[in-house]
Amino acid sequence: MNGPQRILIVEDEPLIAMMLEDFLEILGHQLAGQADNVADALGAVEAGGVDAAILDVNLSGGEKSWPIADALAARGVPFVFATGGSQDGVIEAHRARPTLAKPFTMDGVAKALDSLA
Repeated sequence: MNGPQRILIVEDEPLIAMMLEDFLEILGHQLAGQADNVADALGAVEAGGVDAAILDVNLSGGEKSWPIADALAARGVPFVFATGGSQDGVIEAHRARPTLAKPFTMDGVAKALDSLA
């Protein structure tokens, strides 16, 4: 298996988060944590043990995942943005980062994580 092993999922839709967790397990990755808001995700990043992350761009309450992306980038932890839209919605500072298009497929998740290797 290629790619990072311990994955942080930042997703505010519980069913989508559970589906991603299932995909990670099937693909042989470990869940490093799951968060549905910026504060909890930043706490998970601070705690360490994260090899990579899948970040939903738009979180509940109008939150964006940019602070999480900044924290991961500062630590050299790779991540992909999960978005139902185009990459045009990603801020310039992170536009070169890979994206994972919604709706998710297991193959799409596998390819996105492998691209971080």
